Amino acid sequence: MEIEEVELIKRLSAGNAELRHLWGQHSGYEATLTEMERVRHPSEGERREIARLKRLKLRGKQRITGILDAHRDA
Repeated sequence: MEIEEVELIKRLSAGNAELRHLWGQHSGYEATLTEMERVRHPSEGERREIARLKRLKLRGKQRITGILDAHRDA
């Protein structure tokens, strides 16, 4: 995410529980993916889990972007 978006998320999170929750999930997925992608030869199960986490992270990012866009338009 862009630095400006991260700063906006941090500011808006104080008053928006959904955004705070989504950002926490997004950060958690990012940390988990970083660790999992360090494995040189992941098993099939690990590859499936990486793909699943990437989908969840993307879905959350899309929702975060929607919240930010709505705030910018307001």
